[in-house]
Amino acid sequence: MNITLDLIVFAILALFITVSAVLAVTTKRILRAATYLLFVLFGTAGIYFQLNYSFLGAVQLLIYAGGITVLYVFSILLTSSEGDKAEKLKKSRFAAGFAASAAGLAICLFVLLKHRFVPSVFEHGELPVRTIGHALMESGKNGYVLPFEVISILLLACMIGGIMIARKR
Repeated sequence: MNITLDLIVFAILALFITVSAVLAVTTKRILRAATYLLFVLFGTAGIYFQLNYSFLGAVQLLIYAGGITVLYVFSILLTSSEGDKAEKLKKSRFAAGFAASAAGLAICLFVLLKHRFVPSVFEHGELPVRTIGHALMESGKNGYVLPFEVISILLLACMIGGIMIARKR
């Protein structure tokens, strides 16, 4: 196995994403969890850029790392009344969460060990942005216009709900 610079960068990004994700779900402070989520999203964008998917990397940085994380932080600050400390879980909930995580890990390991993966051929490069734009805005059978509209209505409902909660205070 040849160790290349791409492999080293991927390993560093994977370690960064893994550590940030573990810290995001184990920290007791909610704002720190949002910050660690931001780090995970930055690492994911780094992997996209490494694969030469610059459009997806830019979308990851602008929409997820920029917009969604800011939305989370504002939501936390507007709705948190007793500080940004998370509550301690009861032992029964912790045990249920641990059991669900162990079951998920067992299923993943079973699939990984029993499935025979075929080698894939991957060509570096990306689709032109025009092709991506046409695919996203197509209204036919394989188009994505309807999901975009549904998501926009959902985000509008979330914004109105956040404004209503903030106005009551």
